[in-house]
Amino acid sequence: MTEGKADILIVEDEKSVRDALIFALKDKYGVHLASDGKKGLEIAAKGNIDLVLLDINLPEINGLVLLERIKDLDSSLPVIMITGNKTVDSAVSAMKLGAYDYIVKPFDIKELMALIDKALEKKMLEQQNLYLRSELEKTAGFEKIIGQSGKMKEIFSMIRTVAKSDSTVLITGESGTGKELVARAIHNQSSRSKKLFVAVNCAAIPENLLESELFGYEKGAFTGAMERHLGKFELADGGTIFLDEIGSMPLSMQSKILRVLQERVIDRVGGTTSIPVDVRVISATNSDLKAEVESKKFRSDLYYRLNVIPIHIPSLRERSEDIPLLANYFLGKYKIECGKKIDLISKKAMDGLMAYRWPGNVRELENLIERLVVLCQKNTITEDSLPPEIHKSGLLTEKMDDASKKFELGFMNEIMKNANLNERQLKAIEFVRSKGKITKQGYIKLTNAPKTTAFRDLNALVKLNILAQKGIGKASFYTLCE
Repeated sequence: MTEGKADILIVEDEKSVRDALIFALKDKYGVHLASDGKKGLEIAAKGNIDLVLLDINLPEINGLVLLERIKDLDSSLPVIMITGNKTVDSAVSAMKLGAYDYIVKPFDIKELMALIDKALEKKMLEQQNLYLRSELEKTAGFEKIIGQSGKMKEIFSMIRTVAKSDSTVLITGESGTGKELVARAIHNQSSRSKKLFVAVNCAAIPENLLESELFGYEKGAFTGAMERHLGKFELADGGTIFLDEIGSMPLSMQSKILRVLQERVIDRVGGTTSIPVDVRVISATNSDLKAEVESKKFRSDLYYRLNVIPIHIPSLRERSEDIPLLANYFLGKYKIECGKKIDLISKKAMDGLMAYRWPGNVRELENLIERLVVLCQKNTITEDSLPPEIHKSGLLTEKMDDASKKFELGFMNEIMKNANLNERQLKAIEFVRSKGKITKQGYIKLTNAPKTTAFRDLNALVKLNILAQKGIGKASFYTLCE
């Protein structure tokens, strides 16, 4: 990439068209030229091109043949065909061969620029998608727990460590954060993985049935007990039982769970003998159990027994950097289920997802992506398809970013007005504003300044707190001060 610019290869035999394209594109892009197909193929083969503008009628190698060869080199490289009115049929053929689009001579430069920007954005999204898919592969073995943020890496590390023991684990976190997934991952990486993982939602079972569900019952224990029924603890013998929403368990049951943890035995309803069980207990809650203990709604002795190893799952808004990874994972899952050819989530749509607060956490995100896939009629999910509350979040973030940039611009202008900067420094500041950073060599190339002058200019900008130097030695660069 040419100093932060996308590189465009123009393969065109008409000099007047080449010159017009150079004039239009040179400020915004790095431009590479070829007047025939052979030269164009040589440049494309070097692998540093981001987009190709390709004339159909070329000497040496025909445009359609060259298109096929370019696609053989790099199938992801976007190619926009340039054609005359008489060869539109050929342009349509080119589309079937993998061209991104075509434009007819004489063309409008603004229309072409918009087409180029659209093609480059699509390529960028595809590259991001490939990266995200490679990141997903790194989470293999963690029961579809998706995340590469620092907080999730800590969770993965904790899972690996905890899985080696039989200690009780208390998983806390908001609803929809994936507490059961973490519990399953601990079980599947433990020595108990060949035995059952039995999940029980304590909040979903009526209080009068909870004991018989957990501990089972003997034949004749109550009306309708026609035969012996094994409870969840017996089913989980040798494996793991997961007690979800443990905070909703009535006090009368809490004492019985405490006995199981202390003595490793259970009593079936209507039974006369205690039955030993070898089971690991993992529990989870979205409530504040400490507060429940203080208000006498949860037994303190049971709390301490359950909370030997605490694991807290962060909310999705606390790890928003994982949203693209999760969104693309769910996109891949549901487009297969729905038989849809949806490959991308547009940048603005992703910005909206990133800005939203997600009160329902990962579960809410998954449900939204499923809905978007079902309703989407294109191959890209755009911001227009987002629900109003999420779309507004993205727009608000954009407005805040714009306001921040305007404030920064005014603040920087005020500093520069009083700093007596030379033209080279002003030019460099504008470059950094546009591109984000500049290197020492980039400054020399941009301003044509001698090496010592460039260093003096840059050091002055650093002392004025306009630029900040980052990195060491040849790897160093300069950005605007924060």
